[in-house]
Amino acid sequence: MPDSDGSRAGRTPTLSTVLRCCAALAATPGRLLRPRQPDTALLAGLTSADAPPATNTVRLTVLNQATMSAPETIVAEGVRSLRELPLTMAAFLIEHPRARFLVDPALCSGVHDRVIPEMPFPIQLLVAPDKPVLGLADALAARDIAGGDIDFVIPTHLHWDHVSGLLDLPASVPMKLPAVEHDWALGGPHAPIGVARGPLRERTFDLFELDGPPVLTFARSKDLFGDGSVVLVDLSGHTPGSIGVLLAVDDGTRVLLAGDSVWSKLQIELLREKAPMPGLLFDNNRDAAFATIHRLHALPPGIEVIAGHDLAAVTARAAKN
Repeated sequence: MPDSDGSRAGRTPTLSTVLRCCAALAATPGRLLRPRQPDTALLAGLTSADAPPATNTVRLTVLNQATMSAPETIVAEGVRSLRELPLTMAAFLIEHPRARFLVDPALCSGVHDRVIPEMPFPIQLLVAPDKPVLGLADALAARDIAGGDIDFVIPTHLHWDHVSGLLDLPASVPMKLPAVEHDWALGGPHAPIGVARGPLRERTFDLFELDGPPVLTFARSKDLFGDGSVVLVDLSGHTPGSIGVLLAVDDGTRVLLAGDSVWSKLQIELLREKAPMPGLLFDNNRDAAFATIHRLHALPPGIEVIAGHDLAAVTARAAKN
């Protein structure tokens, strides 16, 4: 698909992409031996504010769509392991008394042909999920839901694997996201690494600011319905406008959909960022992303954190569907 400058996106590696890949590879061996250490001062200064009381609850349904894997030692740098960590790509269906919506409409049908070619080489090789992929339309149809039954979508961020499912939804379905994320992904002449603009074209954007008070360990928030059931929180770092979605679920739990702030709960437990390869490619601001991991590590008990690619966490929640 043509990018905003009219050229065809993907396929041909740019010099910038090649140089970033080389820099990431060169930096990785040292960081596997000597991983970045936790910021003890930051941890000591973190406090936790109460989440707003929930006067409504939501139903949460996991839509598992694809799997892949990555070496555990690059997902959480410095982990002494030769194990391949199984990962997932998933969308999350949220049903509120006033709306039915999706968090991270992840993958469309035929994503290997319709979206991944927008990625420059060799990024395509790094990000492609295993086949087969369950397209979003089929995942919804299995629950007797049509694309037109979705009121809106909320991506945790605009990387391709969190929005490609838009191609399986009517163009009339709006997207709610922070203005800073919209401007970062769509404002320049070329898409940032990890962003495919094809699924974002001809969409209606409902832009917002996180202008609410601190919630838990996060500095900014937005209470989407004003009833405490869906609270958006600031997880910036992986991308400038990355958000988490804190849900009051109808089974009595509080669930935080954490997008790609981490790829695995292991990073939260050990306070580890991703290794330079792939972190230097996909994390927009490594320092801010690492600070967000500290905020996740310092969460009070009782918050179930589900990272978008954490197969174990996603599967455990899906078992409760």
